[in-house]
Amino acid sequence: MLKIGIIGCGFIGGQICKAIDSGAIDAELYAISDLSENKALKLAASLKKCSPAYMRIEELLQNVDLVIESASQSAVKLIVPQALEAGRDVMVLSVGALADEELRERLFRLAKQNNCKLYFPSGAVAGIDGINSASAAEISSVILTTRKPPMGLAGAPHVEALGIKLEKIEKETLLFEGPASKAVKAFPANVNVAATISLAGIGFERTKVRVIADPTLSRNVHEITVEGEFGKFSTRVENLPSPENPKTSYLAALSAISTLKKILSPVQIGT
Repeated sequence: MLKIGIIGCGFIGGQICKAIDSGAIDAELYAISDLSENKALKLAASLKKCSPAYMRIEELLQNVDLVIESASQSAVKLIVPQALEAGRDVMVLSVGALADEELRERLFRLAKQNNCKLYFPSGAVAGIDGINSASAAEISSVILTTRKPPMGLAGAPHVEALGIKLEKIEKETLLFEGPASKAVKAFPANVNVAATISLAGIGFERTKVRVIADPTLSRNVHEITVEGEFGKFSTRVENLPSPENPKTSYLAALSAISTLKKILSPVQIGT
């Protein structure tokens, strides 16, 4: 049975643990880790069947088959290279970290050298399968437009750097427009999907991102428009925010769970 170690015990990490605990995923939740040991222990205590050990990251990496990173972009830089060097497969959820070209190339190189797999779930969007298919030919443009309730963008570096008063926004307001390479740094907790889209399609510089604060919304909305030799398609997803963290859509957690199921399944459906 696949032994899984989860690093980051926030909403998404917790949902993956609960899916394994319920039997929805046929794998062993072997270990968990978090900067807050209390947070990790509280999560472990909430599980009914699984009894994962709390481990320091270095120990966890030596004892599992698959590492799931659900912590932060900074954690990706620190943990994922170590995991790949230890010969572990890795699922990366803080995909925005890969906007760093040097890190991206290093991770891809390490995965190849150590015969490891890197998994990037689709996250809180629909259409990654279409982008993957379209990329077999020429793609001319990819545009992501993200709309969120203003307070769902609280704490974003872009918001704080410009001194934007989110609580005072009374109508739909464009906060950012630019390449995905800048978007994932400006809104690291909000547009990780921009990084996944970039990896699947035409890269971080050519993928365009628009971030809009809209006080009329109660959901996180992601719209993708892709044009290329195949034609054109658009997708729109209206996500319910997670009850624990309004910056994260519930679908992002479901995507991680679905990816884990796909890894374990002998039947593969879709691109």
